[in-house]
Amino acid sequence: MKELFKKIMAITTVLLLVIVSLSFVSNAEKINVKNSTVECLEEERELDLLRGEHVLVLKAEDDTDSFNVRYAFPPSYQYQVPIFFELLENTTAHILKYSIDNDTDGLNKVVNFTIGAMNKSENATLHFNYWVLVKNNDYSDFPEYVKIPERTELPNGTKQWLASTKVVQTKNILIKLHAWKLRGLDDNLIKFADKTAFFVKYHRYLSFMIQVNIPIWFSQDAVTTLLINADCAGRANLGCALFRANNVPARVLLVNPPYKFWTQMNYITEYYCPGYGWVMIENGKTPHEPKKQIVNRICFPDDENNTHTDYIFKLMKGEESWLWINNEHVLPYYVDCKEGSKSKMFVESEVTTCSSNADEAFIWTQTTFNKYQKYLGMTLTGDNLGYFENAVGFQNDAINSMKKGNSLEYYYYTQRASEEYNKIIV
Repeated sequence: MKELFKKIMAITTVLLLVIVSLSFVSNAEKINVKNSTVECLEEERELDLLRGEHVLVLKAEDDTDSFNVRYAFPPSYQYQVPIFFELLENTTAHILKYSIDNDTDGLNKVVNFTIGAMNKSENATLHFNYWVLVKNNDYSDFPEYVKIPERTELPNGTKQWLASTKVVQTKNILIKLHAWKLRGLDDNLIKFADKTAFFVKYHRYLSFMIQVNIPIWFSQDAVTTLLINADCAGRANLGCALFRANNVPARVLLVNPPYKFWTQMNYITEYYCPGYGWVMIENGKTPHEPKKQIVNRICFPDDENNTHTDYIFKLMKGEESWLWINNEHVLPYYVDCKEGSKSKMFVESEVTTCSSNADEAFIWTQTTFNKYQKYLGMTLTGDNLGYFENAVGFQNDAINSMKKGNSLEYYYYTQRASEEYNKIIV
């Protein structure tokens, strides 16, 4: 009996192993890191490697001691996570140190440069890249109907973006009337968003074209934009005002899109869709896919109350800021976005992979970047400096792998970078 029992147990064990193996194979992916071969039996997801290139020219109007320049840096946000900051060799500014800091608002980041003393009339250039990974959303699951919410139905964290501010004048009677007109008797937020996106771009379009062709631009606040249209900053502010007047949280994003030309900065609106999240508007349409821009800053009401005058068009007031210099004798030097300061976004690669792989790559990128940010501003020596340099090398390997379309090698090198950072003891 004992022998028979042993045979039955042995056969049962073998059968169970076979079943488990078959189950694993049926659900697994065939992965070859070297050749980036992935056969998915699950939903696929697009990963996008984006690069933001920035040139900031500083001009001293008088002799000055060392000072700080804070420049908006891409936050970890929804479908986007930063990978790496790259200071380019043709930078001429005397940088004493730099770090990536979390801003006081809890969402944004800035690169904080400490620049050495400058002489009167001296120019100094900062030239750098931001590398960003985007896990794209094609909005195939976007609803056709969502009820415009009551204030009491909104998450507390979104309500601050209902405020009326200096450039988003939600309480203005003209804003309220146009918001009511766009909504009509329909309580569908999705339809209202479509109408608002179209209206913000195309209303008073002849006036807009006149401003483009002269060229001359005026205040970018919501009310002025409602009356004569405006550039992207004004349209973003107007979009926010119309949403907020209908009890829908909305905010301005400072972004770099993949235009063929260089810009100062681009502005777009995003609104809060209950049950779905924040949704972008751009070029008269919504929803707008995350892969089509790098988000550099999420604007808060404080940003709307502390705007700057455009660096090229001196009548163009009311723009939310992306850079701050703590010395009144040093100014950013902009001319026409050909000469002087400028910025641009480049799509380096688009890769389709299994959803689980995309999720893992995204999570590991965020984890590794947090460690990179932590140690970037520190003075490391000895083994710690070696570990940091090894980790940065692996991050560069990861970027190069992604540029070649190999998302699995990207994932591998990102993990290796994280392991090197873990060795640092401070």
